[in-house]
Amino acid sequence: MPHLKDTLIVGAGLTGLVIGHKLKLSHPEHQVVLLEKSPSPGGVISSFSDAGYLAEYGPHGFLDNCAESRELLEETGLEAECVRASLHTFVRYVCINSKLMVIPQSPLKIIRAPLIPWPDKFRVLGELFKKPLTGEPTVAKWAEYRFGKALLPYIDAVFTGTYAGDYNELKIDAVMPGLRQMEREHGSIIRGALAKARTARKKRPKGRPLEMPSMTSFPDGMQRLPQRLAEMLGQQMISLNSAVTAIKKIPRGWQVEVQNDTYQAANLVLALPVNQSLNLLSGLDGEPPLKKIPEAWIATVVFGFDQASLPPGFGYLIPEREQRFTLGTLFSSNMFPNRAPEGHIVFETLVGGRRHPERLQLDDETLAAHALADVKELLELPDTPHYTRVLRPSGGIPQLEKDYGRLLQWRNDLVGRNHGLYVCGFGWEGIGLNDMIKTACSVSETISSRATQTQEQAEAKKIYF
Repeated sequence: MPHLKDTLIVGAGLTGLVIGHKLKLSHPEHQVVLLEKSPSPGGVISSFSDAGYLAEYGPHGFLDNCAESRELLEETGLEAECVRASLHTFVRYVCINSKLMVIPQSPLKIIRAPLIPWPDKFRVLGELFKKPLTGEPTVAKWAEYRFGKALLPYIDAVFTGTYAGDYNELKIDAVMPGLRQMEREHGSIIRGALAKARTARKKRPKGRPLEMPSMTSFPDGMQRLPQRLAEMLGQQMISLNSAVTAIKKIPRGWQVEVQNDTYQAANLVLALPVNQSLNLLSGLDGEPPLKKIPEAWIATVVFGFDQASLPPGFGYLIPEREQRFTLGTLFSSNMFPNRAPEGHIVFETLVGGRRHPERLQLDDETLAAHALADVKELLELPDTPHYTRVLRPSGGIPQLEKDYGRLLQWRNDLVGRNHGLYVCGFGWEGIGLNDMIKTACSVSETISSRATQTQEQAEAKKIYF
């Protein structure tokens, strides 16, 4: 006999855990089970701890400027545990001509900074008079059209840091839909940003200064977030080591096959990375326009030093034109406390990405040696690290490239035709933790209200280095 539930959630990564948490909170009587193929929940969120050093396999934190994420911290009691690093205090750097250039977060300071020549700064103002670019341009094409060539290395660095991607392949409509919407509504990004700033200023209490968001994590690393959500859901709601082999629509909802077991429910949520969802959806109700999307895989090299110091700030990013071995470095012991033993520093250097997957074929010793040589050309460090470890994540980063827009439309149409089906997770509405939490909250509300699922209006997110 199949297990009968109200909602089945495939995937106990962040999206699935938040949906389960919200449903349990709003409707305790609602019968929910999460099916997770791995032996532990959390998906790509996983922390590493050894010999007093703390690092991350996946994301290092999230900005505290998302209402849904702040609410989740309050609901789970994690607000009292958070550690934060303000973007106002901690700068970031971009490697330009083999030197680390400080990137201020204030627009006025950016204008004054010697990042690009003054003629190119005036060229940026020409964006005010550029008509919106038609079609679905790549990030690189769109940025050059609107702002000129001089800013391209910095734009490249942004998308290296977020997607480990190639901005010549990533589509601007997919990775920054809110920015494109602003461009169409206001005819200019600068005009749109000024209008948004005026609106925000009116809403801000009089006399309160503009606040910068903070990067947020936890004393024991980011894995604390999925761990806490799993604790609150309880073991009965999460079935680990349960790989789903097939899904099928039935008269009263959905049937899911899990190895030698069967589940049925009115609602089915695929809270999975894009490619894992496509594997299960193939043949369900017409074929998707893409069998899979590209993924970027990275390795993280953890370096610990004693009797050493790091420049102030979060770390640095490297555009492709620099032709270096690494993608960038996070100054972990600068960002959060207790990331290294007393008197030591730790930083995490990223290798590989969309452009250089071949570097991940190197053995750990060779990869670490190349990474260290690259870093030491940019930072003053002792000859030999006190600690070295190569971390290889279990998942890749979805790349929103050619035909992703068609794939998203196909997903929306599929969900619209199939009552009780929800497709979300890593890569569908972006790759940021805040993106996934917002989507999870929306899906849980839809299930709770049994309303027709609608696509939310895209938000123009600020770019922070």
